[in-house]
Amino acid sequence: MPDLRPALLALACLLATPLPASPLPSLGDASSAIVSPEQEHQLGRAWLSMLRGQVRTLDDPLLSDYVERSVYRLAETSQLEDRRLVFVLLDSPQLNAFAVPGGVVGVNGGLFLHAETEGEYASVMAHELAHLSQRHFARGLEEQRRLQVPLMAAMLAGVVAAAAGAGDAGIAAIASTQAAAIQAQRSFSRQNEQEADRIGLLNLQRAGFDPRSMPDMFERLVRQYRYSRVPPEFLLTHPLSESRVADTRNRAEQLPASGRQDSLEYQRMRARLQLHYETTPGLALRRFRARLDENAQDAAARYGLALAHSRAGQSAEARRELQTLLSESPEEPLYHLALIELDIAGNRLTDAAQRLNRLLARQPSSYPLRRQQAQLQLKQGQVREAERTLDTLLADRPGDSALWYLQAETRGLSGNIIGVHQARAEYFALVGDYPQALEQLDFARRRAASNFPLAARIDARYDALQAEQRAVEGLLR
Repeated sequence: MPDLRPALLALACLLATPLPASPLPSLGDASSAIVSPEQEHQLGRAWLSMLRGQVRTLDDPLLSDYVERSVYRLAETSQLEDRRLVFVLLDSPQLNAFAVPGGVVGVNGGLFLHAETEGEYASVMAHELAHLSQRHFARGLEEQRRLQVPLMAAMLAGVVAAAAGAGDAGIAAIASTQAAAIQAQRSFSRQNEQEADRIGLLNLQRAGFDPRSMPDMFERLVRQYRYSRVPPEFLLTHPLSESRVADTRNRAEQLPASGRQDSLEYQRMRARLQLHYETTPGLALRRFRARLDENAQDAAARYGLALAHSRAGQSAEARRELQTLLSESPEEPLYHLALIELDIAGNRLTDAAQRLNRLLARQPSSYPLRRQQAQLQLKQGQVREAERTLDTLLADRPGDSALWYLQAETRGLSGNIIGVHQARAEYFALVGDYPQALEQLDFARRRAASNFPLAARIDARYDALQAEQRAVEGLLR
């Protein structure tokens, strides 16, 4: 994988001095003349490939499915017109979420650790969608006509630096030497933040949440990090002044006191991530047991306890906790999936297949279930069936880099060497490594030389990726 730090450094240094503050412009032709919605879309996708190549991501189908469904529900009641959203889940325990031009929505695993209720999580995502719907990046460029798209590229490079900086000395050096410029590039204006709060509050209400969840979270974060020398990235890019928090509270109090604040589904996702970021299974077991001691009806804690037992290799204890949960919610797919994983680990493949088939009969289009189906088929030695299952999934999710990686491995097991190179090419393209992607397609078309229809399709994809590479390089110059 090529080192993208020089590209990031060039982008981050495009503005060596902070920009002067400017009044909030009105929406209309002016901002579109600077950066069109289509340019935003293209640049957002280019930036996403850079991010994927630099930062660890979370490959958790259940979490991905939850984030996608929850954000799309918020988008339905938002002012966002272009809903071509794409999601990236970053494997970081730090509190952060972002939405950048082109509909790229990013969520750190740490957001679930810090947002104690679904309403608080939704308030953050509603705020980010408001930045997209109001096109705050483009509006911030209206008085910067000379820099135009390169300025936005620099702003987005700052987000890459923030996302990767915790474990990358090169990116951290950019952040330290260009601190003032990067801060100016990636921080929204005070007016934009207040506008995103106001629109996000209204969207929360329309989506069925209690709008007080937003000030609740803001106030808790202020209390928690008031004296912290290094606040979380979210507070650096979205500063929470006392006046902003007070304004959000006042606006929320003027709205009807109704709507949901939390859900069991959200708390189960939190349990998954709490376990993911726990240092040892033993510590996780103690934490979830302590929660159950306080409240024996805490289903999310029992689910987390079952997963912790499973991770610790205590399958009997995990199965017991899951059976307790299923006695209360016999149709819950999440609990059945956990049992399927136990059955697979214990080589009880027939039981796992029967349980999974019952779930698929009820939810045939479920991404987590279909992903589990492919994994089970591989475990059963049904490699070609797994390949077909992944092909079907990729038809629906062509931008899922983790799926392409798994498909490359699966095609290797099935002996489909041309397919291996094709899948690797798609994976490398999605993580921004176009030279590797084109090399893989070159390998594929050499092997397919005697199959004219297949060779023609590979040639067409090669040309398309070359054009995509040129477009990305043009955008980032």
